[in-house]
Amino acid sequence: MRMSRKAAAAIALAIAAAFPLSAHAHRAWLLPSATVLSGSEPWITVDAAISNDLFYFEHHPMQLDSLKVFGPDGAEVQAQNQATGKFRSVFDVQLAKPGTYRISVASDGLMGRYKLNGETKRWRGSVEKLAEIPAEATDLEITETQRRLETFATSGAPNEAALKPTGKGLELVPVTHPNDLFVGEEASFKLVMDGKPAADLEVTVIPGGIRYRTELKEVTLKTDAEGTFKVTWPEPGYYWISASVRDAKPSTEKAKSRSASYVATLEVLAQ
Repeated sequence: MRMSRKAAAAIALAIAAAFPLSAHAHRAWLLPSATVLSGSEPWITVDAAISNDLFYFEHHPMQLDSLKVFGPDGAEVQAQNQATGKFRSVFDVQLAKPGTYRISVASDGLMGRYKLNGETKRWRGSVEKLAEIPAEATDLEITETQRRLETFATSGAPNEAALKPTGKGLELVPVTHPNDLFVGEEASFKLVMDGKPAADLEVTVIPGGIRYRTELKEVTLKTDAEGTFKVTWPEPGYYWISASVRDAKPSTEKAKSRSASYVATLEVLAQ
């Protein structure tokens, strides 16, 4: 049976979420047309894709089922003009109020592996769908998978209402505002896992434009005891930041382990 495009994209996104630090893995990302805007009620367009190169469309579109946009007051804002093509999904966001917007695609699900009649089977779904696994299955292993992809945009003066963490999974807590990044300046961020500092965690920083250079220019950092890491930006442009936690304590008793990942796209401006 031929796999549907949506199913193939879901599998590719699961792989990207599970292995976000690999230099050869597919990378999932959101790319806004702009992050710092002015004027009356400006708009941005955001691309969402899974690809080898940043930020180039050549693999799979990202599904937008779990897309959420939060406005300057922390309330949810409706994304508009959503569409999914062969290699990317796209949507628009109107920044109707001044302040900072958080654009997020996040999910929390389960991945299972078991044996049935001597064959190894794989399953993916939610806690509510565990009944899909046959009762006679053996060697069952369930892993909770959490992923979060984000980007940020600000109209006028920045604020922080939309930046508050949910307390679930791996999240970024900006110390430096994510729309106040400039070449040559040091920026500070904090990673938290279920609201608590994610200490001694590897963070990967890669500038976009991989397709047009011979070196990846990847930088690997580590969070300190408070979950904080710092970046000094060498050049302007969009950057892909990722981190992951594996074998974390699951948030559901149905799973034996947990894998959580976080990805952000940040724009660094020239001085």
